[in-house]
Amino acid sequence: MSDFQAEYEQKKCTAQQAVQQVKSGDRIYVGTCSSIAYKLCQALEQREQELENVVISCSQYRRSARFFAQDAQGHFDFCSYFMGISERQGLGPERGEFTSVHLSQIGIWCAQTARPNVAFLEVSPCDSNGYMSFGASGVALHRQIADQADTVILQVNRSVPYVYGEDHLIHCSQADFIVEADDSLETAQELPADARVQAISRHIVALIPDGATIQLGLGGLASAVGYGLREKNDLGIHSELMSDVMMRLMKDGVVTNRRKTLFPGKSVASFAFGSEELYQFLDHNSSVYFLPFSKTNDPALIAQNENMISINTAMSIDLFGQVAADSLGFRQQSGTGGQLDFVRGAQLAKGGKSFFALTSTLEKPGRPPLSRIVSAFPAGTAVTTPRSDVQYIATEYGCVNLKPLSMRDRVRAMIGLAHPQFREQLKDQARQAGILNECS
Repeated sequence: MSDFQAEYEQKKCTAQQAVQQVKSGDRIYVGTCSSIAYKLCQALEQREQELENVVISCSQYRRSARFFAQDAQGHFDFCSYFMGISERQGLGPERGEFTSVHLSQIGIWCAQTARPNVAFLEVSPCDSNGYMSFGASGVALHRQIADQADTVILQVNRSVPYVYGEDHLIHCSQADFIVEADDSLETAQELPADARVQAISRHIVALIPDGATIQLGLGGLASAVGYGLREKNDLGIHSELMSDVMMRLMKDGVVTNRRKTLFPGKSVASFAFGSEELYQFLDHNSSVYFLPFSKTNDPALIAQNENMISINTAMSIDLFGQVAADSLGFRQQSGTGGQLDFVRGAQLAKGGKSFFALTSTLEKPGRPPLSRIVSAFPAGTAVTTPRSDVQYIATEYGCVNLKPLSMRDRVRAMIGLAHPQFREQLKDQARQAGILNECS
């Protein structure tokens, strides 16, 4: 038995034994998206009545947990930099803390907001030298978390892919406790693209050259644009997210990364969220290179990719081009994330372009459609990307570059992107606000 194997065995324990290290008042980081130590979290929940004022820091926690329950107040609380299903359900006037931060500046959140003294980190099994990979989403910030925490507990899961990159490994000697706990990774299904989404995809794809480097997000719109890119050649990837559509483009030979000017030959990402097939694809795949958020999302680094194309979505956009993508009204939906990082980085790049994609209306069964193009946002809505940063906006009715337009011309262009049903109403509202004259 090698030295690291002996040390590994010495530190190994059960999840119930490991979470005995948690004390009242501790601040615990438990993971992000597809790299969350759920088995350790479940063991910790069983100690609820023994503990007081324990703060859980996480992002996009996908399972039901006592951490987010209103009646767990006084025992568990939580903080997040990007709200997922559980965090959103648990957030209230006296429960949960959300911090708006660009992912390029996630170090601020780690060091000054989350401030974990205990880290639950899900990792892959050991390699032949005793190193474990942070997995599908762990490279994003787990290295900094591990360096900050006083106590590091590793959850070793055979489902976790061993990924390559920078700050992607932790040695068993750096752990205080090791728990072997196999578990399935959380997955995301691709959403079908309707005729409107396909039209938006066509508008955007027509403006993307061969050899471009792409950033895409999650959702039906992003997938539709991604699949529309199958007609292109020699694309590259530099994106905070690695998704199923990106995997397909790599497998189909559309993404070769040959013409990339930064990390040539590599698809660059910080975290992955998708199918089990995606996680298997990433395992020991040297063509995918993971970087922490602080690097992947650095606008200066993004800008080193020639023909960098950033494609993001929005919940709503106003007539001046302000983008609301993480809240509508006072209710927090998600987070700032890396949107503005890539908007700015792409536009700084030689030949780069930044796109926002959204359907012109929000339609729900049994309800009348609502325009996503609005004269003004509801009170309390956060502007995720300011109008001065916005370049291209695409709906099913076209794609417009707002950057060179005056405010009055922007208003006209945005009304032209709205659903015909709402255009006269938007014109009237613009006239009443004094931003269009009676003749417009």
